[in-house]
Amino acid sequence: MRYQEASEKLSGYRRQINELREKMRSVQQDVEPEPVKDYEFAAAGGKRRLSELFGDKTHLFVIHNMGAGCRYCTLWADGFNGVLPHLQSRAAFVIASPDDPANQQKFKASRNWRFEMVSSAEGSFAADMGYREGGNWHPGVSVFEKRDGKIYRVSDTGFGPGDEFCSVWHFLGLLPGGAGDWEPKYKYG
Repeated sequence: MRYQEASEKLSGYRRQINELREKMRSVQQDVEPEPVKDYEFAAAGGKRRLSELFGDKTHLFVIHNMGAGCRYCTLWADGFNGVLPHLQSRAAFVIASPDDPANQQKFKASRNWRFEMVSSAEGSFAADMGYREGGNWHPGVSVFEKRDGKIYRVSDTGFGPGDEFCSVWHFLGLLPGGAGDWEPKYKYG
């Protein structure tokens, strides 16, 4: 297929994807918020409650991260570090992983991450949110809203290669052969 023809076809698909995202946002606006309890987490400075993670914001992003042992979760977190100030202009932002606070802080420092981290290893938070089944942790994001002294989950979605939350996959998708057998590493070269 000629370059110009392929470019026009791809532009049409991208328009369709944008139209579908608009439909998804419309449905999201109609979702009935789900009440959640004020979970407790272990953190570097001691125990933290979900309600405290909001700071002075009404909304909170909690990233469900599988911990330092997951190269994919590290890739996503590296990307969040870059957009953190933009996200924090609207909502609080925290990463929850099963790692203990000391190991979280050590790994965070090695990656130069600037966001807050809490441990979801204890308690039922990850399982209740659908990001832990048995001994298996799953990556994703839950968005919470604090209103009238109560906490509600207003949206969530899982993460995986090719999703909307990691631009690396989309850049690699522009290469001949796409991402191919590429996998993230902790360090390159």
